Amino acid sequence: MKPPQGPKIPPILQIIRLMSDPLGYLEATSKLYGDIFTSSFIFDAPTVFVSHPEGIKEIYTNKNIASPGELNRNAAHTSGEKGILQLDGLKHKNRRQIMLPAFHGTRIQAYGQRIYDLTDEVMSKQIIGKPFSAYNTMKIFTLKVILSAVLGLREGEQYEKIEKELHSMLNCPQYPFWELSASIPFLRRDFGSWSPWGYFLRIKQRLQELLYAEIDKCRQQENFTSNNLLSLLVSAKDESNEPLSNEEIHDLILAPLFAGRDAAATAISWSLYWTHHLPAVREKLLQELDSLGESPDIMSIVRLPYLSAVCNEALRLYPTQVFTFPRRVESTVELMGYELSPGTVVIGNIYLTHQREDLYPEPKQFRPERFLEKQFSPYEFLPFGVGERYCMGAALVIFEMKLVLAKILLGYQLELATQQPERPKRDTLNFPPASGLKMVLRGQSSQSNSNSFPIEFATNVNH
Repeated sequence: MKPPQGPKIPPILQIIRLMSDPLGYLEATSKLYGDIFTSSFIFDAPTVFVSHPEGIKEIYTNKNIASPGELNRNAAHTSGEKGILQLDGLKHKNRRQIMLPAFHGTRIQAYGQRIYDLTDEVMSKQIIGKPFSAYNTMKIFTLKVILSAVLGLREGEQYEKIEKELHSMLNCPQYPFWELSASIPFLRRDFGSWSPWGYFLRIKQRLQELLYAEIDKCRQQENFTSNNLLSLLVSAKDESNEPLSNEEIHDLILAPLFAGRDAAATAISWSLYWTHHLPAVREKLLQELDSLGESPDIMSIVRLPYLSAVCNEALRLYPTQVFTFPRRVESTVELMGYELSPGTVVIGNIYLTHQREDLYPEPKQFRPERFLEKQFSPYEFLPFGVGERYCMGAALVIFEMKLVLAKILLGYQLELATQQPERPKRDTLNFPPASGLKMVLRGQSSQSNSNSFPIEFATNVNH
């Protein structure tokens, strides 16, 4: 058996093509080499990309294929040296068990009213009849949500400072040549505040000081009954039954803070696009929402089958992750008829899996009904990854998508500023609408005053 074939062009040209048109490059490569191909443009070792569900399942169930944190070293400048992406084994398992409750169950349900209120807040700032960028608006919204979930912050001077620095840091990729500096070790140096990396380091330092102040403030509290992630980490014990250090807590909160804005904003933006681009989808959604009557409670909304299908279909077309996190072959394995030697890196190609004709007929078409007709396995539909590094914030993103979409459809009359089809555009790891999704507010709907969560929901949730 031989390893799978792949592109023959030099790695640097593969990187250029991938950065200029990532999704197009992946589709073109798949047409040439099929469900599994080898490339070396990310790691020094041969890297095998797999888009067949059975192959992805094998990657995650074969004991000879591991998921070492060292493969995520390139993300350490934003996710921290001791962040969740860099951890392995028992330590990784322990930290995930500590962190997961902040983004699941009753804790995220408690954000329901805040999500509704924040949706009103950002929509109220739009001028009737004037086009606005839905994607940029949603980035403002999703950052406010993640600051609540991670730090428990909603307002005040400290909140505004952290929000400002986070926005600046997350927008660094828009700085000229920043991505080039981030990807080449030699350029990751401080040449002064005028240089891309120097600019980034100064923002990072200011944000670090603010976050350490929040950690110290949280430690001084007498009890930790809050919903937020920071409180969970401060009150937690590690695998040796010792408290976590300030440095580790700082690094553990970085990944959720950075991932919580753009991924959620991209997902919400696409759901808004499809529901306003396809009138039949919008009408069907409105009928389903109207069936709940006035002032529907939160769980009735999130359980709606067609609303769930719409959100899933938006995530299928443009998932929050194009690839799974990398894994490494520890001893020789056979994968889909190919032999992979130790040291080979294997990656699930989520985007191409979601584009498979055999799984999703007419994959370029937005058809939510496919999720009502069939239940897909975790290796067929995996917009947030799979396995032990599955995105911890997945439930919160879906929760936000459903509530924002419901609130806007019920409360506001929006329309697309143009009928030109939207195309995805790479924004670091995400693929939001290329135009930023220009929309126009025409006014509030007649239902806008009646559709808010009941007061008793906010007071009866078990925190």
